[in-house]
Amino acid sequence: MNLRRLALALLFLPLLFLLPRAGAQDGARQDAPRQSAPVVIANRTIIVLRGPIAGYTAEERVRNSIDRIEAALDSDPYAGISFDDSEAGTRVLVGDTLAYIVTKIDIDAFSGETSQIVAKESAKRLERAIVERREQHSLRYLAIAAAFAAGATAVYAAILWLLRWGNRRVGGWVSLAAEEKVRRFQLGNVPVFAKRFVAVLAWLLGLTATVWWVAFVLQSFPYTRRWGEDLQINLVDMARQIVLAILGALPGIAFAIVIFFLARLLIRLGDAFFDRVEHRSLQLTWLDHDTARPTRRIFSIIVWVFALAMAYPYLPGAQTEAFKGLSVLIGLMVSLGGAGVIGQAFSGFILMYVRLFRRGDYVRIGDNEGTVSELGMFATRIRTGLGEEISISNAAVLAATIKNYSRAVAGTGFVLDTVVTIGYSTPWRQVEAMLTEAARRTDDIAREPPPTVRQTALSDFYAEYRLIAYSPAQSAAVRADILNRLHGHIQDVFNEHGVQILSPHYMMDPREPQLVPKDKWYAPPAKPPSTT
Repeated sequence: MNLRRLALALLFLPLLFLLPRAGAQDGARQDAPRQSAPVVIANRTIIVLRGPIAGYTAEERVRNSIDRIEAALDSDPYAGISFDDSEAGTRVLVGDTLAYIVTKIDIDAFSGETSQIVAKESAKRLERAIVERREQHSLRYLAIAAAFAAGATAVYAAILWLLRWGNRRVGGWVSLAAEEKVRRFQLGNVPVFAKRFVAVLAWLLGLTATVWWVAFVLQSFPYTRRWGEDLQINLVDMARQIVLAILGALPGIAFAIVIFFLARLLIRLGDAFFDRVEHRSLQLTWLDHDTARPTRRIFSIIVWVFALAMAYPYLPGAQTEAFKGLSVLIGLMVSLGGAGVIGQAFSGFILMYVRLFRRGDYVRIGDNEGTVSELGMFATRIRTGLGEEISISNAAVLAATIKNYSRAVAGTGFVLDTVVTIGYSTPWRQVEAMLTEAARRTDDIAREPPPTVRQTALSDFYAEYRLIAYSPAQSAAVRADILNRLHGHIQDVFNEHGVQILSPHYMMDPREPQLVPKDKWYAPPAKPPSTT
């Protein structure tokens, strides 16, 4: 017996797991969402009926209601609409025929709706649909509607032709007027922009006219009237939203404009101050005229960044998620791609504040030599004696060896130097005298301070002489020409005195030592020192 009971229990045990699942399925069926379907008469939505109710689905209720309404209107197109209450809900009748019943399942009690309110609102829509249904079956009404639509189409075509003609005429006139106005300012793109602005305005007007024409034509016919009304309502709503958005943004835009105006005013005051410092009409101990220009740039950047931070919350759409996402994207792009640009800018500021050179100085940066034509924030431009303009990034300038030939003496001008190598058989005093004579013969080389000669190296086979002279020329661009003439005079002077500009190399020592006798120490044009 015990074994038999255990076997029966094992057989019925799976049923215990199936029972809760069946209950859950029944609960799921009970919690299924309500069905809904619209009652449409003459392309108008009258009411949305729901189901299931009394064994009828929402689609069956709607189909039966439409059939009853159509049958009642076929028998009497001018049938009136009435409604009364019953236990099931509020009944809506067309003539003596029941159209539909508004029940509790068809209303939203939480929003305060009742069957009577929903029935009255649907009755108003049904009356309009009945009128339009009669119009759809009236050939006279359709002919009049077609005539109005044709007239509207003719007006629409005329408007498009006027817009096209006006775009050509007005666009050309505006382009010529803008060209006359901006010719003295050398702004060549303004006429093109003005013509394109007129074209865009014409397109916008044409698009607006197209929308209104389509809406009017659709509203002229009973069956498409709802579509035209929806199109017109959407257009008006969109225009209203745009106008309200513009009006709502006006205070913020006005406040942002005030902030930028104050920032611009502050920058102009700063420009006037820094101009006085740069032109040395105002002397300050903490600001030099050479650093006035970079300081002005830093001041302008700080003011604009502060103004943008202050005006940002008042800009239209600043609080939207799209605007915030765009700001994050721009910040990420600047942080990833602007590292090199920021490094170049900092290098430029360092060069400006360290004052290694200024505009107009003759410098040698690495292997490039010329006059500084511009010291910018990102690059330095120098013009060589051959007329070439070389642009060097400020980071490369800062890393290179810089020689400033314009800083050797006070005032304007620059330093010239050249090197010759002469064998030890030529008296060094004679070499110095000949180099000094060549400098004296060269125009644009100053007498004061006088040219000097330095022996910079005693190599294995020759001595190295460097001639250092000063030119008071205002433009450092003539340095290459002055050096050219100086080199010519050096060759002339050395040829006149029989001295070869040659570094003697030999395979073995000569028989006689290569010495300069004392009586030749002051060979012409050198002169012995005064005994006094």
